[in-house]
Amino acid sequence: MTADSSFPGRLERALASLRGLAVGDALGSQFFVPVNYPLLKRRELPPGPWQWTDDTEMACSIVSVLAAHRRIDQDALARSFAEHHDFDRGYGPAVNRLLRLVREGGDWRELSSALFDGRGSWGNGAAMRIAPLGAWYADDPEQATHQAEISAYPTHQHREAVVGAMAVAAAAALAAAPAGPPAPGALLDGVIALVPKSAVGAGLRRARDMLDYSDATTVAAVLGCGRRTSAHDTVPFALWSAARALGDYEQAFWTTAQVGGDVDTTCSIVGGVLAAGKAGTPPGEWLERVERLPEWASAAP
Repeated sequence: MTADSSFPGRLERALASLRGLAVGDALGSQFFVPVNYPLLKRRELPPGPWQWTDDTEMACSIVSVLAAHRRIDQDALARSFAEHHDFDRGYGPAVNRLLRLVREGGDWRELSSALFDGRGSWGNGAAMRIAPLGAWYADDPEQATHQAEISAYPTHQHREAVVGAMAVAAAAALAAAPAGPPAPGALLDGVIALVPKSAVGAGLRRARDMLDYSDATTVAAVLGCGRRTSAHDTVPFALWSAARALGDYEQAFWTTAQVGGDVDTTCSIVGGVLAAGKAGTPPGEWLERVERLPEWASAAP
């Protein structure tokens, strides 16, 4: 049994993943507000509406470009990132400047490759936005990793950032299997097999070895949870958390959020991966509290 490879089927999966990503992002971002700290400890929801951040805004561009081109077109993606860039959504300083310069006519290839003294960014931004692409390519996880690699370069050209995006896309593709989500070990094994040797890959192997740990705080202390905002400090823990709760969005969110770190990003990744599969839909009440997604995100020509 293979995933629906028709355009409507692909778009439906990508939008489902995007909604799950947006819930994780918007709800996760609420717990950067000190007044909400006690709610997080009690696993209680803050009042809505919950506004999403740059994670969701950039994920909307991923889906929009897929809908328009049926694949990742790097130039179209860079334009979409720049045209829809809202400074108040929480972008990092380097990407804020890059997108402004792209809007002003700059070449994203030169700008992205020049970041951080020519090393490129190894941040988690390429990974946080990519789960809907994995859902789109649920019929071909290998192609999901290839397209995710292409999608990273307009903003993130460091190897670790690129591999982080590949890993999340692979996880979403595998989670969207029509027969239902795989077992936790099978999910991480599948991702590990699809990504190249890297610090992210090493973190994923450690995550695989820690699947029998029940204390997320201990796991986060080993794997990282985005406090350094690098891909290799973010993706392994997020995929550990997603793998352990495939099919249970609520449990996955609270497990991820309660360890702290870059909560909106780790919860974006987890939410997008889980919602790629039909068993991982967010609770209806949560969906109702999230800021509406922009119409341009799902507009197909």
